[in-house]
Amino acid sequence: MFTLEGRDGNARAGRLQTGHGEVLTPVFMPVGTQGTVKTVDQRDLREVDARIILGNTYHLYLRPGAEILERFGGLHGFMQWDGAILTDSGGYQVFSLSELRTIDEEGVTFKSHLDGSSHLFTPEQVVKMQRSIGSDVMMVLDECAPFPCDREYALRSVDLTTRWAERSRRAFEATAPRYGHSQLQFGIVQGSVYDDLRARSADDIASMGFDGHAIGGLAVGEEAGEMYRIVEAVTPRLPADRPRYLMGVGTPENLVEAVARGVDMFDCVLPTRNGRNGQVFTASGTLNLRNAVHRDDPRPLDERCACTTCRSYSRAYLRHLFMAKEVLGLRLATIHNLTFYLNLMRAMRAAILEGRFAAWRATTLAGLTHNVSAST
Repeated sequence: MFTLEGRDGNARAGRLQTGHGEVLTPVFMPVGTQGTVKTVDQRDLREVDARIILGNTYHLYLRPGAEILERFGGLHGFMQWDGAILTDSGGYQVFSLSELRTIDEEGVTFKSHLDGSSHLFTPEQVVKMQRSIGSDVMMVLDECAPFPCDREYALRSVDLTTRWAERSRRAFEATAPRYGHSQLQFGIVQGSVYDDLRARSADDIASMGFDGHAIGGLAVGEEAGEMYRIVEAVTPRLPADRPRYLMGVGTPENLVEAVARGVDMFDCVLPTRNGRNGQVFTASGTLNLRNAVHRDDPRPLDERCACTTCRSYSRAYLRHLFMAKEVLGLRLATIHNLTFYLNLMRAMRAAILEGRFAAWRATTLAGLTHNVSAST
């Protein structure tokens, strides 16, 4: 299921076999919360060579719902996507909708943000829903503790997450995939910023036989240094022969630093959300397309990028699209940002396999912190 091909320090390169093809790691997963990566279509995703995308159980449960997904043979058939899909359990959405939910031993009772209707998510129901979705990788239901929180709250959250994980694993083993392809299940490590609780959670989750392991509850307000410290403490406690996934992270710098600490998989809305707001990522730093300095600039966003946007359009034209509020600008910026993120992961993989990751990391981080628009 997962083959570790090479290491350079703590950085790893591997291959994850899914029911919809092989995924090379380290990997970034574009976020398609509701069965679509915003502003781009599935042809765009294939062109940027995205092998796996992320969907969300909470949103897909509410709309379109299990019945419709099952009628189309799961999310792959519904959205006409032949690559792999990972689905989050909805735990983070429950966390973010704190005023609309209550948590107890059974699960999470929440009110729909769409119509106010009441629903119950249990670990077992979340597994069942992800069987209906047909995702290649499903996440267990967990509680994402808020930041900051006191140690007593974090301890209760860790223990509840562990008990839910045990129930999720039993439900997974008692059921079967619906659409003829395999499904994997990942457990989630919690514990806020408390080292001992993170160690306790990692040991408990690692003992349950999951196909992979995620580190959750980070990038929720803590400093980047705190996040790196927790990642560095957790990854050695997770099985080396299973993929490690840092949820909801992050900036290009975050990805590089987390790979250096042993992480294999990532997702984040940043490249798509920032692209829709006119911020693009380049090897020389970030660029804000609304800045007047780009008004008559004939250059592509990044002369080293071969994406559709950079092959075809100037900075001046892209700035015009954003200033004119033309939706094409959102799509073109998103395509570029996704290409940048996926190319960054491929460059990391090559550096790891060739034993030059440390030098690559230093050079790359120096470029990423530069603001192109401010100095052009």
